[in-house]
Parts: sequence; structure tokens; C-alpha cells
Amino acid sequence: MKTTIEERDGQLVAVLEGRLDTAAAPQTEKEMAPLLEANGQDIILDCTALEYISSSGLRLFLGVLKSAKPKGSHVYITGMNADIRSVFTMTGFVNLFEFK
Repeated sequence: MKTTIEERDGQLVAVLEGRLDTAAAPQTEKEMAPLLEANGQDIILDCTALEYISSSGLRLFLGVLKSAKPKGSHVYITGMNADIRSVFTMTGFVNLFEFK
């Protein structure tokens, strides 16, 4: 699992690559920590290269959302494949996030 965070046009973009499973979650959580510091910046979770997400990964996404909303930031998800979208639909997460 690889996570890259960069700033683009005033937004924080997290590019997620690989399998975000229980084993990868602790390291990914550390790598996503800068997203929790976003103060009014919108956050984009780029899932184009994300192959799999477990409940541990969903927890990380939810943590970013819960941190961002009170600060006036929006969290967008982009590039989600059909399998991951299915997980978001089954868990109701599709109703929590905005998609680009």
C-alpha cells in the first residue's frame, strides 16, 4: 500500500495505491495524518489505483471526514472501481461522502 499526499490547486490530494487492508491500515493512517490538519482545504481521496478496501480502511476514510467537516473542508472521493464502490454502497458510506 502506498499513500502520496500533495497539494493541487489549494486542495489536498491523497493518492492511494494498492490494498488498504487491516495489515496496511496502521502505516496508511500515519501517512494520511496531514489530511487531519487540513483547515478549510478540500480533500480529495484519489482511489484510481486502490485495489481493495477493508473495514480498517473505511475507518480511516471516516476519520478524515469527521476531522474535515467541522473545519469547513469537503472530502471528495474520485476514481473508485466497481468493487470498492460496492463496498461503499453496502456499508452506507456512499451516503456520507461526495464523489467526483
